[in-house]
Amino acid sequence: MPSTILDMRAITKTFPGVKALQDVSLEVKRGQVHAICGENGAGKSTLMKVLSGVYTAGTFDGEIWFEDKLCQFKDIKSSEAAGIVIIHQELALSPFLSIAENIFLGNELAKNGFVDWNKTNLEAAKLLARVGLNDHPGTKVSELGVGKQQLVEIAKALSKQVKLLILDEPTAALNDNDSENLLNLIKHLQGQGITSIMISHKLNEIKAVADKVTIIRDGQTIETLDMHADDISEERIIKGMVGRDLNSRYPDHTPTIGEELLRIEDWTVHHPVDQSRQVVKSANLKVNAGEIVGIAGLMGAGRTELAMSVFGRTYGTNISGTVYKNGVPIETKTVAAAIKHGIAYATEDRKHYGLNLLDNIRRNISGAALEKLARWGWVDKNREHVVAEGFRKSMNIKAPGVGSITGKLSGGNQQKVVLSKWMFANPDVLILDEPTRGIDVGAKYEIYSIINQLADQGKGIIVISSELPELLGICDRIYTLAEGRITADVPRAQATAEYLMRFMTQAKEQDI
Repeated sequence: MPSTILDMRAITKTFPGVKALQDVSLEVKRGQVHAICGENGAGKSTLMKVLSGVYTAGTFDGEIWFEDKLCQFKDIKSSEAAGIVIIHQELALSPFLSIAENIFLGNELAKNGFVDWNKTNLEAAKLLARVGLNDHPGTKVSELGVGKQQLVEIAKALSKQVKLLILDEPTAALNDNDSENLLNLIKHLQGQGITSIMISHKLNEIKAVADKVTIIRDGQTIETLDMHADDISEERIIKGMVGRDLNSRYPDHTPTIGEELLRIEDWTVHHPVDQSRQVVKSANLKVNAGEIVGIAGLMGAGRTELAMSVFGRTYGTNISGTVYKNGVPIETKTVAAAIKHGIAYATEDRKHYGLNLLDNIRRNISGAALEKLARWGWVDKNREHVVAEGFRKSMNIKAPGVGSITGKLSGGNQQKVVLSKWMFANPDVLILDEPTRGIDVGAKYEIYSIINQLADQGKGIIVISSELPELLGICDRIYTLAEGRITADVPRAQATAEYLMRFMTQAKEQDI
C-alpha cells in the first residue's frame, strides 16, 4: 500500500467575516493522482493556497505534514524548496520572455555571476522533452497557445524537483485535444513517481486519471472516495458536491411571463489573445418578458465571456451570431449601442468594473444614464440628488446619504448601488453576473426580492451564478453551459442540482 506523502489536518482559514475552511483534512498517497472537487467557492483553491505557502503559516489553523515532517511554509519559495509546486488556473508566465527564461525565472542557472544561456537552453530543452513540447526554448511565450503555455508551466515545476504537483483547474482554458494531452502527461508523470493533486470540475477527467477524489462543500471535507475500490459514478460525486438545505433562502415568486424579449442565435466568440480558441461555441438562448433565466456553468465554461461579448462586445474577438430584440435583429457592437437597445450588464467584479469606489453613491447611480439628467448639456445636480436619494430609500441602501463614498459601503449595499444604476437606466433586459457574490444571507434575500420586482415589471432577467441553489431558488428556466456550449435548457419544474450538474460537466449538447 502506498505511503502517505501529504497529511493536512484540521485546516481552518478565516477571512474577515467569512470562514473559508473549517477543519478540512486531506491525506494524499505517494505516487497517486488525487482529485479535489466541489462547487465554485467551496474552498478548494483556498486549501491549495494554504498548502503551497500563498497563505503563510500563522494565517490559518491546523497542521501540514509533508513526507512525515511538520511544515510551516513562510512563502511559496519555502514550499517549493520542499518539493510542492502549484500551477494556478491563471498562468504565471511572462509573455515577453522566452520559454527557457520563464522556466528558470527566479531560479536562474548562473556562472560567475552571469546567466549561463547555453546551459539554460539545454536544460530547458530537456524539460520540454519530458512534457512533450517540441518548441525551441528561445520561443517567446506570447507565440504559444494556452495549451502549450500550460506545458511550459509544468516544465517549470519539473525544474524545481517537484515531488507534489498541484494543478488548479488545469484544463479550464484548454480545447479537447490539449486537455487530453495534459491528462496523458499527468499519468505519464505519475509513472515517473510524481504525486499530483488536481482540482477539477470535470467529472469525466477525474474518472479518467484520479486514484482518489476528495469532495469539499462549503469549506468542509465531505468525504474521500477511492476511484478504484469503490463503484463511483458521476452521480455519486455530484451528490456530494451539491447537497445542501435550500429552505427559506429565497422569496416566493409567481412569474408572469410574456412574449420573447431577447434572443441570441449561433453566438460564437474567440479568445482575445489566442484567437484560434473558441470560448463560446454556437450558443443559442432567449429570455421572455417577465422571465428570470439562469446560466449555470463551472469555472471556465464561458458564462461571463458570453455575457460580456453580447454587451457591447467587451470581451473576445471574431464574434459572430445575431442578437434579436422583440424579434428584430439589433447591433450591440459597443456598450453605448447595447444600452441604447435596452440591454444592461451588471459585472461580476463590481469593485473594479461596476463601481467607482472613490466616488459617492449619487454619481455612481447616475453614471449609466447621465443624458436623462442633462439640461443644456450639463448634469442637473439637484435632479441627480433626488433620483439617487429615491433609490437609496427604495433599495434600502444603508448609508447616511447619497454623498457617502461607495467604497465604504458593505458588499451588499455596493451591489444595491450597482442595481440602482441599471434600474435608473431602465433597460428591458438586465444581465446579472454573480449578483450576490461576497454578500451576506440577509442582503442576498433583498437582492432576490429586487430581481423578482424587476421581472414583475416585465423586464427580462438573465442571472449568471456559480451557486446552483441560487439559480434553483430564483429562476424560471436555466441554461447549462459547458466548455463554451449550451448543453441544456431546463425548465424550473425539471431542474435539480444533480440534473444541472450532469449537463455542466459535459461539453456535447444533449436532448432533455
